[in-house]
Amino acid sequence: MNSIESGLLKEVAGSDTFEGAYNIRKDGQGVERKVTENINIITKSDKSGIDIYVKENTKNEFVHIPVIITQSGLTDVVYNDFYIGKNAKVFIIAGCGIHNDHHKDSTHNGIHRFFLEEGAYVKYVEKHYGEGDGDGKKILNPVTEVYLKDGSVLEMDSVQIKGVDSTDRVTKGELGANTNLIVTEKIMTHGNQYAKTTFDVTLNGENSSTHVTSRSVAVDNSKQKFISKVYGNSKCFAHVECDAIIKDNASVSATPEVNANNVDANLIHEAAIGKIAGEQLIKLMTLGLTEKEAEEEIIKGFLK
Repeated sequence: MNSIESGLLKEVAGSDTFEGAYNIRKDGQGVERKVTENINIITKSDKSGIDIYVKENTKNEFVHIPVIITQSGLTDVVYNDFYIGKNAKVFIIAGCGIHNDHHKDSTHNGIHRFFLEEGAYVKYVEKHYGEGDGDGKKILNPVTEVYLKDGSVLEMDSVQIKGVDSTDRVTKGELGANTNLIVTEKIMTHGNQYAKTTFDVTLNGENSSTHVTSRSVAVDNSKQKFISKVYGNSKCFAHVECDAIIKDNASVSATPEVNANNVDANLIHEAAIGKIAGEQLIKLMTLGLTEKEAEEEIIKGFLK
């Protein structure tokens, strides 16, 4: 593995070496894999992608499935399905890093589906990153579908802070009884970048709940769009929060939709979009920071 490939892995997965089960995908092909006694990874026979099987009662094991792209002009589409056994607890680290030094666009479309059995827990971390000096775009379009059976929980952390020119992210969920879907999203766009997020969850089971927190910063001429749709079909709870900082000539839109189809559905949506408050800047500038340094500190804390 060369220095560019190693650097991309470190950006999206925190390391270029992994413990536990893993599958590394490079330029549209699987290049390295390891399975464990409790976690099996099988290549799909009908389309590009893998099936990951986690045995019931598996505890505190890790699965890494990073994707890196260094080939300009490549469009990579992959379908990964996760089958999480009853009462299992696992941590899944995914994400994609693109290096593009040329003129053609490089694209990764990752479609991930999670099927959690009763009592299962998944912490899913996904980071997207782009780099390179070419004018070819770095494009990422992730789709995440979550299906939760009774008493299961999935926590998803999604981060996109640097280098991605265009992204259209879709997260869907269907929740059974006593389940919880927690999503935390952090996005920063620069230049002429575009980022769209669609969150669509259906709360079917009694005492199901979802908590979604989206924090984003849009600067220069970049554009962002956040769409959330929540359907409460039972006694359930949903809280969706979208907060964005806007600078320069950027634009941000948030479109909430809550649909209560049961008298005991409690659905909340909050959205706040605006510039950095002047009093925050003044407070930091009195401590000796320049205005630019103060803005950087505020943004860093906001996206922490």
